[in-house]
Amino acid sequence: MRIVLIVIGVILLALGIWVTVGAASYSDTDTVVKVGSAELNATHDEAVPKWLGIAGIVVGGLLVVGGAATGRKS
Repeated sequence: MRIVLIVIGVILLALGIWVTVGAASYSDTDTVVKVGSAELNATHDEAVPKWLGIAGIVVGGLLVVGGAATGRKS
């Protein structure tokens, strides 16, 4: 269980850093005009919010620390 926590934490840390640096985006499609059965769509890229990357860093760090701490005995 300890290794699983550490691995998930490292993955979340890496993804959080990737999002915070600004490398993550997704495509969003909007219908601009619709006349009858014809429609005009616009697709544009949106950046993933920075707060989501920061949350990934915090949660990933907590998982790594928690996974490392569960293996130690007093």
